Amino acid sequence: MKTNIELQRMKSTSISHDKGRDSRQGDSPSINPDKIYNPAIEYDELMLKFKEEFNKVWDTPRTSPDNGLEGFDELVTLGAGSFGRVILVKNRQTGNYYAVKILIKDQIVKTKQVTHVHTEKRVLAAIRFPFLIHLEFSCKDFDYLYLGLPFVNGGELFTYHRKVRKFNEKQARFYAAQVFMGLEYLHGMSLLYRDLKPENILIDSKGYIKITDFGFAKKVEGRTMTLCGTPEYLAPEIIQSKPYGTSVDWWSFGILVYELVAGNSPFSPHNKDVMMMYTKICDGEYKMPTFFSAPLKDFIDHLLQVDLSKRFGNLVNGNKDIKNHAWFKNVDWYGLLNQDFAAPFVPRVANMEDVSNFDRFPDPKPLHRSKNNRHAELFIDF
Repeated sequence: MKTNIELQRMKSTSISHDKGRDSRQGDSPSINPDKIYNPAIEYDELMLKFKEEFNKVWDTPRTSPDNGLEGFDELVTLGAGSFGRVILVKNRQTGNYYAVKILIKDQIVKTKQVTHVHTEKRVLAAIRFPFLIHLEFSCKDFDYLYLGLPFVNGGELFTYHRKVRKFNEKQARFYAAQVFMGLEYLHGMSLLYRDLKPENILIDSKGYIKITDFGFAKKVEGRTMTLCGTPEYLAPEIIQSKPYGTSVDWWSFGILVYELVAGNSPFSPHNKDVMMMYTKICDGEYKMPTFFSAPLKDFIDHLLQVDLSKRFGNLVNGNKDIKNHAWFKNVDWYGLLNQDFAAPFVPRVANMEDVSNFDRFPDPKPLHRSKNNRHAELFIDF
């Protein structure tokens, strides 16, 4: 499993089944991510509507209540990391299930991630798109911050990919098209994602995807220079400490598509020597598998361009160079958006408490409870 270079972040495990809304917060915008989208509406017009909804929430952030997880039954641990853990909970009143990301205040302050955490919550609260995880509720107490997310119980794309080793191009295109639309949406909201990889893509009960873990997401109107991401997926401009924008997500998208079909990322042969791998990345030196189709080879070649003046997604036509490429020919974008097609893989899920698609974790120690509000001033607006 690939590791972030800034911190090994905890996965935001997350469901699209759960239509209920928790009463403790109203951060969520009004667009329903499961609604039917009308193909008669121009996609650019739809994006403008998404932007309006996003801005309404982004411009009016709400403070989380201080009641912690009162009213919820804590069922099982879904993931663990340096900041805390992700647990499955059930609202006793509504019966709704959520994946709750528990963040330890002391650890956030110690690692100087206060700004990142505030941004992650604000991003999750404002985004609403079928292939992205979003915030259902948030709360806090003396020791912890809580992000309540939909519970997507099909597991990670990484786990399924690892089992089958490689996807054929039709399968890869199904997932890649959804990822493309998710990134297109984020960029339309002036958000950089910066941590694309199979581990951060969940599969829902229908077999469609949800991009999760927005710990590295950032609202950027122009350029930024922050060093963050996962080594095998880093764009050359990040490694070289150059100012960058959305181009880094399209480089990572090229890495992802390559990995889905090839079975490994293009620079993985050098992952034991990170500096050597960085050199290969900055030189754009990798081997193109012979079994890739001609359209796929051309697609990858235009995404994994070290020269930003040649990289798809960064040219005068923007995202349209990617969307209109021959490898995506005949993709029904609205059909995907409305989940009209049978997925190539549908996970087995017995019921809403079925966590068999996730790794097992030992029972955690009880959460520490302080008598005083830890770092209250730093998280007063969370």
